[in-house]
Amino acid sequence: MRKTLVSILCAFATMAGAQTSDPVVMTINGQKVTRSEFEYSYNKNNGDEVVEKTTIEQYLPLFVNYKLKVAAALDAKLDTLTSFRKEFAKYRDQQVRPLMVTSEDVENEARKLYDDRKQMIGDKGLIRPAHILLRLAQKASQGAIDSAKVRIDSIYACIQKGEDFGELATRLSQDPGSAKKGGMLPWICVGQTLKEFEDVAFALEIGQVSEPFMSPVGYHIVKMTDRKQLEPYDSLRANIITFIEKRNLRDMIAQKKLAEMVKASDGKLTAEDVMDQKADSIAKVDETMKYLIQEYHDGLLLFEISNREVWEKAAADSVGLRKWYKKNRKKLYKKKKYEEVKAAVVTDWQDELERRWVEELRKRYAVEIDEEALKTINKHN
Repeated sequence: MRKTLVSILCAFATMAGAQTSDPVVMTINGQKVTRSEFEYSYNKNNGDEVVEKTTIEQYLPLFVNYKLKVAAALDAKLDTLTSFRKEFAKYRDQQVRPLMVTSEDVENEARKLYDDRKQMIGDKGLIRPAHILLRLAQKASQGAIDSAKVRIDSIYACIQKGEDFGELATRLSQDPGSAKKGGMLPWICVGQTLKEFEDVAFALEIGQVSEPFMSPVGYHIVKMTDRKQLEPYDSLRANIITFIEKRNLRDMIAQKKLAEMVKASDGKLTAEDVMDQKADSIAKVDETMKYLIQEYHDGLLLFEISNREVWEKAAADSVGLRKWYKKNRKKLYKKKKYEEVKAAVVTDWQDELERRWVEELRKRYAVEIDEEALKTINKHN
């Protein structure tokens, strides 16, 4: 019975290993390419949004050529260039930093924002005033000040006679943002606006209207529409979380955690060291992120090596361009003059240089394909 149980457990272990295995589908210049890596690339380049899809057989040589060019870039040590390292680290960190932030980190930041806001509001709470404003320039003449005073007193007299505050604000207030709302301002707390305005507004009771008064921006009349204390944290939590996401405060939280990790290492780690470790740990549990970062890494190398070996070389090779043009003048360019078809000649010469380069790379680097493993692409559990 014991032997039977052991056999069953071993069978399950074997099955589990088979289900989670990731066979090597090819080896290029000694570098192994797993099935999951090839699948990531193939599926990404043949998604629903792609018009001209390719079969695995059609995609395979394109992928191999891509890997060969990356191998050439690594041999040329392009990954050691300062420009490359900075560009790659910038992109990688943009992907990794948000993943450093846990839901607990976001919750703590939300609570801190709430507590800071509550402390700033203090015992006076929040007020919702409406106002009518007659603007004055900073260095207004005494005549302009006197004229504005006469007008604001006239408006105040109308309010005293029972005319609607909101209608007067809409017609006469020179604060366009609030005027179209009947003079209504958002909820404010102490320290958010002009002191002269706050001193008057916070002294009003609900429904009370102030006498005209002057601030650095002109004459005001204020009506207090509502007052309240800050709501409990739980009732505002969802809005605060949304605020954190919209303002990209996750990145700020991640930067703070990064600084704390560097400090905790007592000089043993730099910020770059910590980000390297985080990227490695994330890659072990998040396959998509792993290949996304690798794709960008290889893409930067591919661009640089292609620029050196093909694009710049073709553009600077005036002799090669002329020879190519003469050889293919009848076949490709319908006997047109060189100047008329130069752009097409450059493009075709680039294609020819790339063809020759890839041919040379295939001779330089060993490529081994596991046909059986390749047959399992997108056909396994």
